[in-house]
Amino acid sequence: MAKTTKTVSLDKKKDSKTEGNNPIKITKQHKIVFGSLLVLFSIALLFTFISFYIYGHQDQSAVGKLTDRTETVHNWLGKFGAFLADLLVYKGFGLAAFIFVRLFFLTGMYMVLGVSLKKLKSIWFWNLFVIIIVSILFGFFATSAPELGGTIGFELNLFLQDYIGKTGTLLVLLFGSVVYIIFKVKISPENIQSFFDNTKKEIKADLATIPLNGAKSSSYNLEEFAVLEEEIDDIHLKINGSQFEINKEALKPTISNSSDINRDPIVKPLAMQVTPIVSPEIISNPVDTFVIETAPEEDIIEENLASRLVADFGLFDPTLDLSNYKFPTIDLLKEYSTGGITINQEELEENKNRIVDTLRNYKIEIAQIKATVGPSVTLYEIVPEAGIRISKIKSLEDDIALSLSALGIRIIAPIPGKGTIGIEVPNKNPTMVSMKSVIGSTKFQEAEMELPIALGKTISNETFVVDLAKMPHLLMAGATGQGKSVGLNAVLTSLLYKKHPAEVKFVLVDPKKVELTLFNKIERHYLAKLPDMDDAIITDNAKVVNTLNSLCVEMDNRYSLLKDAMVRNIKEYNDKFKARKLNPENGHRFLPYIVLVVDEFADLIMTAGKEVEVPIARLAQLARAIGIHLIIATQRPSVNVITGLIKANFPARIAFRVTSKIDSRTILDTQGADQLIGRGDMLYTNGNDVVRVQCAFIDTPEVEKITEFIGSQKAYATAYLLPEFVGEESGINLDMDISDRDTLFREAAEIIVNAQQGSASLLQRKLKLGYNRAGRLIDQLEAAGIVGPFEGSKARSVNILDMSSLDQFFNNEQNN
Repeated sequence: MAKTTKTVSLDKKKDSKTEGNNPIKITKQHKIVFGSLLVLFSIALLFTFISFYIYGHQDQSAVGKLTDRTETVHNWLGKFGAFLADLLVYKGFGLAAFIFVRLFFLTGMYMVLGVSLKKLKSIWFWNLFVIIIVSILFGFFATSAPELGGTIGFELNLFLQDYIGKTGTLLVLLFGSVVYIIFKVKISPENIQSFFDNTKKEIKADLATIPLNGAKSSSYNLEEFAVLEEEIDDIHLKINGSQFEINKEALKPTISNSSDINRDPIVKPLAMQVTPIVSPEIISNPVDTFVIETAPEEDIIEENLASRLVADFGLFDPTLDLSNYKFPTIDLLKEYSTGGITINQEELEENKNRIVDTLRNYKIEIAQIKATVGPSVTLYEIVPEAGIRISKIKSLEDDIALSLSALGIRIIAPIPGKGTIGIEVPNKNPTMVSMKSVIGSTKFQEAEMELPIALGKTISNETFVVDLAKMPHLLMAGATGQGKSVGLNAVLTSLLYKKHPAEVKFVLVDPKKVELTLFNKIERHYLAKLPDMDDAIITDNAKVVNTLNSLCVEMDNRYSLLKDAMVRNIKEYNDKFKARKLNPENGHRFLPYIVLVVDEFADLIMTAGKEVEVPIARLAQLARAIGIHLIIATQRPSVNVITGLIKANFPARIAFRVTSKIDSRTILDTQGADQLIGRGDMLYTNGNDVVRVQCAFIDTPEVEKITEFIGSQKAYATAYLLPEFVGEESGINLDMDISDRDTLFREAAEIIVNAQQGSASLLQRKLKLGYNRAGRLIDQLEAAGIVGPFEGSKARSVNILDMSSLDQFFNNEQNN
């Protein structure tokens, strides 16, 4: 109890500290304005310093009279320029003050171009270091001209000479120069030694080419070779053989291409290795030409370009479009309890005695028993005496429930990972688990997961956090009023508290039309929809089919991007994109996670059937790697709703209280969900153990506060648009011209009206037609208004009820 209270107090302290820190963020526009000001200021400084060395002596008397408008100055920036020049040059650092021009110019350009400012720290440090060294150096050698070293350089020079003399001052300046050369210019003794070694090798190689015994020397045209060397630039030639003659004409095509490559500022630093192909005849008998092979080394070039872009611009940040976005604060959630669990010692002792007595009545002795108190359920762990069969205890579930007078007794025999048998008994006064206590817990706040979801608290009162990205899909089931919709709200709220709008998008399907409509306010932040849809939250079952098929198209498109990027999953792809190794001009983009939430799946299966099941099953099978995850909820998990194809691809399942053991086995493959007590009591499994969790409670007003907080902030121009899906029946230009109708049009209309069923298969059977002609007849009947539009697997509606109405329809057409 004390430990829990302490944890909550620490969390509150952390939250208050987080809320108190509200740093001022500088936008891109601010950086451009301030950067432009610095660039212009650097140009002004340049003119000021140059004019100082031309007219400085004439403006000396006017420096202290800035407020006197009658005083004239010759500085190109007027009195303010004369003051700046006097301050930075004469009273400052002398000629070294010109380095300030470079510093302000670079700083301004970095801000305008949006380059990372981390590199500026090094630039400012070393340039200020050089300013001081150069200023003292001029003060040391030019004592008669104080404007060269400035007052600071002159005085620092005198200060050093007073303590260490002229020789010591000179040594200090020399030491400062050595420090700059080593750390900034990066010249080391090893580099100097390697330079002399390379020079020595080149001299030896030149001496080796001198002909012996009166042999004729190779013919070199020095002027042409100089031009050739300039064209080749960084290309290094590795040539076997001592005597040869370069045929420049043979090299021209290769050299021109190489020079084009080297003119590219990105590729130029990469030295290409060019190796001639030399046959044995060439070695013994030199020829006039040799062949050059070049290796473009594209992978190295791309890697080097990516490294340079990262160094200049930093990693790509997908959140920059909404850089000022603020996550919901924890005070938007309501605390329904003190956060602790009330332990009723009398209840624990009474239940323990009843369990022991009941088992003893059936000749089952207990060696040890202990209790773990949770928010709504207490777990009693018993260790039976040796020789007692576990199945015997398991069969006494109803007898123990009768003795305890409690609903929802559940026996775990044995508890996985422990040598005990568990008996879960509901508390008489359960403690509500608030969403605030779960979101504010350290386990959730510090969770290193891609899509963390805080579901509630376990029997041991630990926050239960799972990763949706690893599930990878979630199936939820439970009878009406048992907490299923609250569980969906808890899942969505967890993601809203942890993920930026650029990182996750929701596709919400709500056939009941009232459960998920609260999330309409965050449409342009977090929701995804089809381009032609008015509302992002889908309430019409007819539109669900197109949305699911659109997600399949999105899945296929994403797999193509992963294939081009040569990665295996969305995390590797986004990491590579952030490192600027993928080119947006080739169609690459940052891929947010997409979470599909279906509130009542059974209603979709009833109305659309296979048209919903097939894309759902396809997404469940393939969509994990590309970041599309499914959360499907249903009231009754019967086998005709949760088919084997769907169930096989949903290893993660949540079961709230259901009405029968059959439903429990359907959703969990084991019984137990029928023994839950309701009101958020649930069982979670991910293919291994079954964990009992008390789902966190979040009420409608809390969801409204969160969505209003997010919706009031700057958003994207529109919701995340899914690719448009063109079905088999869409995009058909219906025939509106009566003269172009099929000769069997009237006969087909009579068959449809008599049968009151608008389908192409009916016309095929009655008129003995092929599918194409029957389909055209259906299109013409739709254009005429006789049958309704396409409605998935259902037959089209018939708008004309009887034959007399059909005759009147044709008479009206003839009269018109």
